[in-house]
Amino acid sequence: MDIEEAVKQAITEAPARKFSESIDLAINLQNLDLSIPGNRVDAEVMLPHGLGKPAKIAVFAAGETALRAKSAGADRVISADEIKELGGDKRAARKLADEYRFFIAETQFMPVIGKSLGSILGKRGKMPAPLPPTQDVTPQVQRLRNMIRIRSRDRPTFHLAVGNKNMKTNEVAENIEAVITKLDQSLKDGRHNLKSVYVKTTMGPAIRVI
Repeated sequence: MDIEEAVKQAITEAPARKFSESIDLAINLQNLDLSIPGNRVDAEVMLPHGLGKPAKIAVFAAGETALRAKSAGADRVISADEIKELGGDKRAARKLADEYRFFIAETQFMPVIGKSLGSILGKRGKMPAPLPPTQDVTPQVQRLRNMIRIRSRDRPTFHLAVGNKNMKTNEVAENIEAVITKLDQSLKDGRHNLKSVYVKTTMGPAIRVI
């Protein structure tokens, strides 16, 4: 089925809700031994139209970089003292990891982040992108706004959001095409490793795309 037609059908057949549902993909892999880490999908994709709202980004920084991160629109800037506090409060650390989609950190903070928060952020695939001392944080914050991460882990079936019901169907379709293209590039045998791909709203029926 044409991708845009599948998106339209998924939205049309979904029960009416009082909130804006996300639009998700269900991806099923085949002919891969996912017990081998090298066969798993772990890739970042720039969605042409984002998810309908920008990703929440937190930056571990101090001094001038912290000021630049705030100016760039980072949703939270975390100081060295806060890193230590979070390391001693696992509940707060888990909440942080769940609330923000991406993290950036000045390289000077990477060792203490690894020690204090590595087990929590690493498990979620959210270890910070390192920021060298001479690099401006602004472009990195802006780049991550419409970025998503595709992670299969060791499961042949996994899900990810590609938009929401308030977006135009052609925009969601273009986002889906970007994801499929990245999967084609990332999988060992490309499209041959894609058993099926379905699109659905949060509470709606699944419509096959591939």
